Amino acid sequence: QVQLVESGGGLVQPGGSLNLSCIASETIFSFYTAGWYRQAPGKQRELVATITSGGTTNYADSVKGRFTISRNNAKKTVYLQMNSLKSEDTAVYYCNLNKVLRPTYWGQGTQVTVSS
Repeated sequence: QVQLVESGGGLVQPGGSLNLSCIASETIFSFYTAGWYRQAPGKQRELVATITSGGTTNYADSVKGRFTISRNNAKKTVYLQMNSLKSEDTAVYYCNLNKVLRPTYWGQGTQVTVSS
C-alpha cells in the first residue's frame, strides 16, 4: 500500500503563488504517472495536471500557463507550482498515482484558498 502525503496548501491572495508537494512512501513512485486533482465545494473532482514516469506533462485548460507540475523520482515527490492564482482555484488538492493494471493511490488532500 502506497501512502501519499500532500503539503504546501494555505491561504493566498489573488495573483499569488503556492507550491504543493506530495511525497510517496514507496519507490514504485518512479514507475507511476503522478497527478494533481482538485475538488471545490459542491463540484466534482477534476484533473489539474499529470506527469508520466518519463516526464510528459498534461494540464487542464484552466491552469495552462499558470501551473507547472514536476517530479523528483529520487525523492519520491511530485510538485505543483501554482502562479497567478485566482479565486476559482480554491479547492482541496489531491495527489494521485496511477498505472495501467495497477491500483490507484490518493493522498488525503490539502486545502488551497485564494481570497483577498
